[in-house]
Amino acid sequence: MRKVITAADVERMLCAGESFATIPADAIITPSARDLMRSRKLPARPFFAKASAVAKAMADKPDGRPANSAASAAPHSCDCSQSIDLKNPAAIQKFFTSPAVEAVKAQMCDIGRRMWEKDYVDGNGGNITVRVAENLVLCTPTLISKGFMKPCDMCLIDLDGNQMAGTKKRTSEALTHLGIMKRQPKARACIHAHPVHATAFAVASVIPPSCLIPEAEVFLGEIGMAEYQTPGTPANGKAVGEVGVNHQVVLMQNHGVITWGDNVEDAHWKMENIDAYCRTVWIASQLGSPLHSFGADKLKELIAIRQKLGMSDQRLGTKDCKLCDPGDFRAAPVSQPPKT
Repeated sequence: MRKVITAADVERMLCAGESFATIPADAIITPSARDLMRSRKLPARPFFAKASAVAKAMADKPDGRPANSAASAAPHSCDCSQSIDLKNPAAIQKFFTSPAVEAVKAQMCDIGRRMWEKDYVDGNGGNITVRVAENLVLCTPTLISKGFMKPCDMCLIDLDGNQMAGTKKRTSEALTHLGIMKRQPKARACIHAHPVHATAFAVASVIPPSCLIPEAEVFLGEIGMAEYQTPGTPANGKAVGEVGVNHQVVLMQNHGVITWGDNVEDAHWKMENIDAYCRTVWIASQLGSPLHSFGADKLKELIAIRQKLGMSDQRLGTKDCKLCDPGDFRAAPVSQPPKT
C-alpha cells in the first residue's frame, strides 16, 4: 500500500531534522503537505523567501537556532480580515501550514531567540502571539525556552484560547494577549517578557516619568500599569486588556511587561524601548541631580510626530500640568561621602 504523507507528517519530519529525500518515491502527498514542503524548499512568492530560509535553518539545527544568528525575517503579517472555518479541521491545518503562516512562525522563533539573548526571558518565561486571521492567533508553546523554539513548535488558537492546531500545548498566558487583541483591533502581535529593569518598575508599581527622552515619547507613548492578577487567568486577561486598549506598553504589577504592535517585530522593538528607558531613568536617578524635564510644550511636539507615524495617543487634550507629571516616581537618595 502506498504511504500517505500529510502536513502533520511533514511537520514531524522538520522537527526531527529528517530529509524529504526519505519519503518514498511512490508516496501520496496531500496538498497541504506539498504546500508545507514547498514553503521550505522553493517559496511560491519571493515575499516569503527570507522567512522560509530562517524556518529551514531552525528546523535543521539540533538546538532550534538558525545557523546564521544574524538572519532575521523582515516583518511579516497575514490577512487578518479573512476568517477560517473553525469547524473544518482540514481548512485549519491547510492554513496552519500555509507559506504565509510558516513565515510568521519563523519570525516568532527569531524574536524569541533575540529576547532570550538579551535576558528578557529566563527559563521557559515569556510568550509571543501574532494574529494571523480574523479568528485565529499563532502563539508560542508552554514550557519551552524562547531561545530554542522551532517553527513546528508553534500553536494555533482561536480568540477564546482554544487550541486549533499544533503538536505542543499553547502557552497558559495566551488569554492575557487575547485580552488586548479582542479589545484593540490594531494589536496584531503581543509579546510578554520579564526584562529586568522594566520589571523592577512593575514590582515597585511605579510608572517611569515622562518628558525625559524624545524617542520614548514617540515610540512608547504613555505607559500603562495593570493591577496584579494570577498569570494565565481570565482575570489577568481582563486587567491587562483594559489597560492595553490605550497603551502599547503595559507594566504588569509584580509580573513583567506586555507590549503590542502592528507585527511581532514592532512589539519587540517596544520591549527593547521600555527596558532601555527604565534602565536609563534608574541610572539617571542615582546621579544625585534632579531629572531634567523638557516640558509639556516639547512633549506636544513629540506627540504630533507620533500621530504622523500613525500612532494614536490619548494624552491629547491633557492639561499641561499633567503631561509631565512624574507620578509615583521618586529618585532614590544618593549617599554622599562624609565631609572631612
